Amino acid sequence: MTLRDAISGDAAGAPPRPIIELRNVSKIYGRGEAEVRALDGICLTIRKGEFAAVMGPSGSGKSTAMNIIGCLDQPTSGDYLFNGVEVGGLDRAQRALLRRHYLGFVFQGFNLLARTTAVENVELPLIYRGMRQAERRPLALDALARVGLAGRAGHAPSELSGGQQQRVAIARAIVTSPSVLLADEPTGNLDTKTSEEIMELLVDLNRTQGITIVMVTHEPEMVRYAGRVVQFVDGHIASDEDVQAAA
Repeated sequence: MTLRDAISGDAAGAPPRPIIELRNVSKIYGRGEAEVRALDGICLTIRKGEFAAVMGPSGSGKSTAMNIIGCLDQPTSGDYLFNGVEVGGLDRAQRALLRRHYLGFVFQGFNLLARTTAVENVELPLIYRGMRQAERRPLALDALARVGLAGRAGHAPSELSGGQQQRVAIARAIVTSPSVLLADEPTGNLDTKTSEEIMELLVDLNRTQGITIVMVTHEPEMVRYAGRVVQFVDGHIASDEDVQAAA
């Protein structure tokens, strides 16, 4: 069975599996007196189609948890399952395949290539897949249209506002049709009005396209857009609440 076969879908008649499961996950840096427990035996389940906001002060473990979920880091102990597949049992190439085909990433700093156009930035994940330009260009243009930037495809990042640059970054994240979108402080560099527009876009992607979203944020006003809030403190989950997302 290939990785795609293992990840795709649930067994007939079985209840839906969580898309993300962290089981007693710990992440330890250093040894002896220098040991730091960034995560200390946390358990977290994210269901398909959820919009979960992850909060906590600096050093609480929220970014470490996000890195593990995004296959950018591995736990010291415990298990991480993605749609029922044990990620710890995958080799480096398989983890890269999981990131490339099932996960999308949005960062606070946009991370756009300065000397390329918006559409070329959006095409990048498709280039990594080995897709030819004739195939990837329509997909990239469609992704830009889905985030409201159909008329900005030929613009460089320097010709776009901060909000437009973040929309390009979101288009780049969704062009591969990921199962999960991981957003790390997506409104951290934006003003209030633009932040609200970006959050409304994320809510729309979650509700209309069924993309599961896990968002790290330190901004309490952004939490109201999520359907669930997970609070990290000192490497533990201090609270986990279902809330009513903003309309």
